[in-house]
Amino acid sequence: MTELKPLDPELLYQACDESRLSFKTTDELEDLSELIGQARVLEALEFGVGIRRDGYNVYALGPAGVGRHTTAREYLERQAAAGAVPPDWIYINNFDQPHKPRVLQLPAGRGAQLRADMDQLLEELGGAIPEAFETEQYHARVREIEETFKSRREDAFGALAKEAEAQGITLVRTPAGFAFAPVRDGEVLGPDDFGKLPEEERERIEKTVAQLQEKLATIFHQMPQWQREARQRIKALNREIAMFAVGHLIEDLKKRHADLEQVRDYLDRVQADIIDHAEEFLAQEEASPFRIEHRATETPSLRRYQVNLLVDHSESSGAPVVYEDSPMYNNLVGDIEHRAQMGALTTDFTLIKPGALHRANGGYLLLDAHKVLLQPYAWEGLKRALFSGEIRIRSLGQIFSIVSTVSLEPEPIPLDVKVVLIGDRMLYYLLQAYDPDFGKLFKVAADFADRVDRSPENDMLYAQMIGTLVRKSKLLPVQRDGVARIIEQSARLVQDSEKLSTHIMNVSDLLTEADYWARKADRQAISRDDVQHAIDMQVRRADRLRERVYEEIQRETILIDTDGEEVGQVNGLSVLDLGNFMFGQPSRITATVRVGEGEVVDIEREVELGGAIHSKGVYILSAFLGARYASNRPLSLSASLVFEQSYGGVEGDSASMAELCALLSALSAVPIRQSVAITGSVNQHGKAQAIGGVNEKIEGFYDVCSARGLTGKQCVLVPASNVKHMMLRDDVQEAARDGRFRVFAYENVDQAVELLTGVPAGEADAEGNYPENSINQRVQARLEELAEQRKEFIKSAHEGGEHHE
Repeated sequence: MTELKPLDPELLYQACDESRLSFKTTDELEDLSELIGQARVLEALEFGVGIRRDGYNVYALGPAGVGRHTTAREYLERQAAAGAVPPDWIYINNFDQPHKPRVLQLPAGRGAQLRADMDQLLEELGGAIPEAFETEQYHARVREIEETFKSRREDAFGALAKEAEAQGITLVRTPAGFAFAPVRDGEVLGPDDFGKLPEEERERIEKTVAQLQEKLATIFHQMPQWQREARQRIKALNREIAMFAVGHLIEDLKKRHADLEQVRDYLDRVQADIIDHAEEFLAQEEASPFRIEHRATETPSLRRYQVNLLVDHSESSGAPVVYEDSPMYNNLVGDIEHRAQMGALTTDFTLIKPGALHRANGGYLLLDAHKVLLQPYAWEGLKRALFSGEIRIRSLGQIFSIVSTVSLEPEPIPLDVKVVLIGDRMLYYLLQAYDPDFGKLFKVAADFADRVDRSPENDMLYAQMIGTLVRKSKLLPVQRDGVARIIEQSARLVQDSEKLSTHIMNVSDLLTEADYWARKADRQAISRDDVQHAIDMQVRRADRLRERVYEEIQRETILIDTDGEEVGQVNGLSVLDLGNFMFGQPSRITATVRVGEGEVVDIEREVELGGAIHSKGVYILSAFLGARYASNRPLSLSASLVFEQSYGGVEGDSASMAELCALLSALSAVPIRQSVAITGSVNQHGKAQAIGGVNEKIEGFYDVCSARGLTGKQCVLVPASNVKHMMLRDDVQEAARDGRFRVFAYENVDQAVELLTGVPAGEADAEGNYPENSINQRVQARLEELAEQRKEFIKSAHEGGEHHE
């Protein structure tokens, strides 16, 4: 029997050597510019940002709290600071097709200048045009045109009247219009008098009147043409006056933007349209029958001369870095808003609103992958923009034809942006597997590490990081011993004494709480005691369920023995994970054996409470039994394994060694010490394998034993490969130093069963035989006995069947 000694208490906790921390408080340390242990991430970001090819966008993957967003944003901002300021983008009215607004790309700052110039132009025109149309010269010229029309009309009627008079006919104006009547001696003949005239005279008069009527009709037919000519002359006059009022203002703008041909072309179109619709600027309309009239509902809005500054970089320096916290479809690709007017929804180019892609165009866009995927059609909209290389604004209502109002079709904007998605690893692999477009668009993975090596160099970097977090959050400085305790807690969080967690959020939260307790104690700096108190209070707030479980164990509602011996019964250790808190819970595992056909029944699996990994562990220990003890004969047992008083799911293989030891105890009839608990996974060769949650498991059994009184006999067995993971609580370390509680590390099932039973496991000789009364010899003998019993039973059953025949 190989005697194993308990682990040295110094191996149960790897304390941080404060002598290696060359400072008194974090105030003496410089800020840390980059996260610890993320060199791979920075290389990926450098590559993703540097390569200017389609599809090389970045997915930053890793667990929440490791600084994915902060690292990506700070790196992008450093790169963007040296980048060129992208152009402004504006939408302007399309005077030919108003439902298809045009887009202009202008140098940074020129968009705001043009918008201000156009606003100023409209303001000036609002005064200049009415003034131009209110001058006496304008009214005189209008009257001249009107008089010309009237004179032309009167001349035509006068000539006709003279012609009629020469033939004894007069032109009479009546309420119903014009009429011709015969005249005698200066008097118009009435119907009676006309009837008394000779028939020949009457025929002559009637013929003459008919001819005059035709000429009168000709005059009436020409009058609309004369009116149109008058209107055209007035319109030409209006254009002349408007040009006089507008021309010099537009020319000033064109000179101001002489270097931008597209702006000059736009101003020419504006000038032409203003001249065509100058009357919209008039305060009131002239009461002239020749003025071109427009009802209010038909008058085009003066907003068409405004400029919709979609993206303004007048105040920018470098390329933009945009984070969209609410990546809905409209927030990404932009939106076209509507306004209610006269009971209907209307819109125009001034109601086009930019999205995050517009603001980030020419720079970088940060998005939370999970949030994007949660928003309807946002993911598809983002992919469409990246594939096409342009931003095309279309509302969802327009896309799916669920809105019947007239909408716009804005001209698309070319897109040049690097997108950085931030998400967890599972989401990354799901997108890689199920979205064929994902791999085409996000070819660069920036994989954040969740742990780094624990070394003197990294300890100092960790101290710098703590100092940086303290200054950013305006907390009290941290003393050297406080930094050491945070480093130790970081190793505890990552479940490895040789590693440190990169979960910045946990460190930040711990610092914030330690700062609270330090200030409450009127300290000027955060000490080790403040950090420890913050840790203790975090546990205190979360351990109600743990306290209740341990209470039920003490009340023997949950049956856990911590002294005595039992055959086929062992204390296994499991971990309950409550999200932000984990604790260990001892579990009673029992085994029974009988004659059978080599089946090891996992009761948890049979009732569907056991997970796949747990079932795998049971199959492995079953394979171990057959390989070691029944290599040349059938395994003739039927065994049952169960977690007693387990009413929830059981997952994981960390109890497979405990189950195997319980089974060996049941087969050998050798009792197991109940003062011992064991955890560990077993492989087919009986070797112990590392498991998770080793600290919580040890502390869980310690807490149960401590409540009942430590005797020095209680101990926990863990795989030797788990020793490097141990960062146990102070009270467990102290009990180990005093010999009141012990931790053993074992390497295989033989060492484990010896520690559990106190009986040698035994090693097989060259012929495969084990020493007398060893565990392995008893197990082998029991299995041979079961094999003989099964053989006799089969023989008896066969003979009984023949006799019956």
